Amino acid sequence: MRPHVDQRQARVLALVRERGSVRVAELAVELGISPVTLRRDVEAMAARGEIHRMHGVISRVAEPLPGRGAAPGPGAGGGAGLVVGMVVPTTEYYYADVVRGAREVVEARGARLTVGLTRYLPGEDRTQADRLLSTGADGLLLTPNWGSGAAGPGEGAWTAGLPVPVVLVERWAPPGHPGAALDRVVSDHAHGAARAVQHLAERGHRRIALASQETPTSARLRAGYEAAVAALGLEPAPPWPPVESGAGAGAGAGAGTLSVADRFARTLEYLYRAVTEDGVTAALIHSDTDAIMLIPRLQARGVRVPEDLAVITYDDEVAGLADVPLSAVAPAKREVGARAAALLLDRLSGDESPRQHLELLPRLSVRS
Repeated sequence: MRPHVDQRQARVLALVRERGSVRVAELAVELGISPVTLRRDVEAMAARGEIHRMHGVISRVAEPLPGRGAAPGPGAGGGAGLVVGMVVPTTEYYYADVVRGAREVVEARGARLTVGLTRYLPGEDRTQADRLLSTGADGLLLTPNWGSGAAGPGEGAWTAGLPVPVVLVERWAPPGHPGAALDRVVSDHAHGAARAVQHLAERGHRRIALASQETPTSARLRAGYEAAVAALGLEPAPPWPPVESGAGAGAGAGAGTLSVADRFARTLEYLYRAVTEDGVTAALIHSDTDAIMLIPRLQARGVRVPEDLAVITYDDEVAGLADVPLSAVAPAKREVGARAAALLLDRLSGDESPRQHLELLPRLSVRS
């Protein structure tokens, strides 16, 4: 029986290395084996150091060697005694996995991770970075409060003037900006959105909508969505309705100042009209939680899902937990954190190779 066990575990290891991370329950279904059998394999593989295991998710180790097992790669072990500071908006939802991935790599290399939270407050990212430096951080992983995900004109130049190595995480600076010369690791959200549109188009949908609130992710989602619609020759979906004067916080308020309830109602109305009046038959909805709340409200108004509206969500945090599990695009959040931490530790260990801009491709999980 041992050859079968080895083959099965080799297949698990190959999938984990290919995807970065995967949920154990989903992998058991994909491989056609019982969850009990897979958990037994996972325990054995984790004990050998081949994979990381935490809360129902397995992920690849930061720097595996060819073949079975894992050992330190370039720079590994050189982090002993170092302190890595990490500034993120929150340690919940999306960033929980980003921080987890960074922590696993930092601790595996003998360093220590300290975290500062900004809660998206203006100017708080600089305050938290300075605080971490004052308490001994040797390098910084930064996710600044840039509303579009990218630094605007004159915004965030301070990141390039810090006295320690810095890696931007899920943020980027445009060419010509001082921060553009920093290392960075990001999810290619444009690719993720385009992949969702492509999948829906392959299933015959010709008019596909994007429903996304204004977040640091939304600009890249829209860029990928619009590029895919054009490249595939699809019919453009109706544009988002303008915000009426007097809505939200005050006259002339933009979408970013609308209340949560107002933004949700606006998205619901947009999708309802897009289906019933404009011929939209599919949508990419950001995020999972919005989709899970929107779908029953659309159904209550007579829009059948998926018969009238096929849905793919973006983030894949809870899409698989919906009453009807939803297909979703999953950014490699944990891998983003892991790659960023490994890159920073390499810099702190003397790596002087050219600066890197790493974009990790999200993965589409199709659920029936």
